[in-house]
Parts: sequence; structure tokens; C-alpha cells
Amino acid sequence: QIIVDDDDSKVWSLYDAGPRGIRCPLIFLPPVSGTADVFFQQILALTGWGYRVIALQYPVYWDHLEFCDGFRKLLDHLQLDKVHLFGASLGGFLAQKFAEYTHKSPRVQSLILCNSFSDTSIFNQTWTANSFWLMPAFMLKKIVLGNFASGPLDPEMADGIDFMVDRLESLGQSELASRLTLNCQNSYVEPHKIRDIPVTIMDVFDQSALSTEAKEEMYKLYPNARRAHLKTGGNFPYLCRSAEVNLYIQIHLLQFHGTRYAAIDPSMVSAEELEVQKISLHSSNEQEEQ
Repeated sequence: QIIVDDDDSKVWSLYDAGPRGIRCPLIFLPPVSGTADVFFQQILALTGWGYRVIALQYPVYWDHLEFCDGFRKLLDHLQLDKVHLFGASLGGFLAQKFAEYTHKSPRVQSLILCNSFSDTSIFNQTWTANSFWLMPAFMLKKIVLGNFASGPLDPEMADGIDFMVDRLESLGQSELASRLTLNCQNSYVEPHKIRDIPVTIMDVFDQSALSTEAKEEMYKLYPNARRAHLKTGGNFPYLCRSAEVNLYIQIHLLQFHGTRYAAIDPSMVSAEELEVQKISLHSSNEQEEQ
């Protein structure tokens, strides 16, 4: 746990795993309901392959600027000049805002945006954003749970949702209220400031909290982004479809291998191995489509 602000109550919790010598790790930012450990499947797999991975839980911040400032201080504290960011939902929005915030002296080397959005007005909650801080925790949890999938689900997805509900229970009123405020207060991403950053957009084709319009908006915003589509995975593919998500993360990070922005220990890179994985992903996707 790390405190980087003058305010002692603002504590960042994080898991930093993998080779410490890597200076440009992949950092995971969770969704509204998530804690740092929702990315445990990524931490286990990617560190096993030689990547340095940091999963974060942000403290209570009530506006995007305050978050960005705190995050910059955290990177300074960790002595990380540039990082790759994987953001899920709200985490993805904050990742984009941070890339925008630091565009004059860039700190973000690349972005993976999972089930994410670029404009908070899609939730039609901008008018309530200022009142979340007044609401009791049970009401806030109800708002978040309203976006979780219901109905018949496969076992992995059901387990993923159970895990997220459990994590949601662990969050206090101010943590939840502040995240919902960040999720819904009026704000959008200015794409011209982050145009040159390599982006992978990861989304699912089944039921998730994101509308089709929000997805289309992301594609428009990043016309050159790579797209990682998962047939299924709901709101939390990193939990219930972790093998596919981890593979897409590797494919995204492949472009930095052999540069100073590699997130992997160079001695662990085997091009043939990755090539085989890419082919197997490609063929499994083709089989699914038939």
C-alpha cells in the first residue's frame, strides 16, 4: 500500500509482480466494482511468461484531474517513466484521461481498453453524479449490481460475477460513491491528444453494460486501433475468459519486444512460441465462426 498525496487517507493498493528490472510494465486499472485482485488470472499467467504486471486499486478521488494527478505521483514514486495501461470499463476511461493529461510529457506507451468508453454521458447519469456521495452504500451497490448480467450463464461467467459481487461488498461507501462519480460526471476523451498511442480495443459480443453506440464511438475515436473481439465474456472477460484475454494482451505487447518499452524480460521471449499461439487463436476463432 502506497500513499503519494499529502492526504494520508488516499492509499493506493497494488500488486507488483514479475521482474522488477522491467521499466515499462503493464498496469491494470479495475472497473467501478473491482479491486486490484480482479486481475489475478492476468497476474498469474503473464508473470509466468516473464512480464512485469502491476494491478492497482485507486483511492477515493472525486474528479478525473485529481485522479490523474495522484496516478502521476504514484508512477513517480514507483520510478516508472512510461507504462502500458490495461483499463476495464471505468479503468479504461481513466487510462484514456491519464494519457490525455500527460500528453505533453507522455507517460503512457500504449493502451488496452476492455469494455470501455470515451464519454461518460452514455450512462445518462451526469445529473445524479453530484449526489452519489450522499447515498448510503447499499443504494450504491444496487446501482452497480443493476449492470451485472442476469439470467442463465455458463459456470465460468457465473463464477466471475460471484467474484465481482464479493469484491463489490468489500468496497466502502466513499470508495463506491467516488468511483460512480468518476464514471458518471460529465467528461469525454479528447482523441487528438492521444492519437499517437498504440491502442487495442477489447470487447465482447454478448451481453455487457456497454451499449452498441458506446462501442461504435470507441471504434470511431481510434480508427487505427487493433480490435480484440471475444464472442462471450460479459462484463468481466478477464475473469471468465482469461486465456483469450491474456493472449490478446500478449499480442498487443508483442510490438514492443526488443525495445526499451518491452514489458517482458528479454530472456523469456520466444518468437516461435508466440507465433504458435497466434495461429492457434486464429484457428479457434475460425472454428467458432463456422
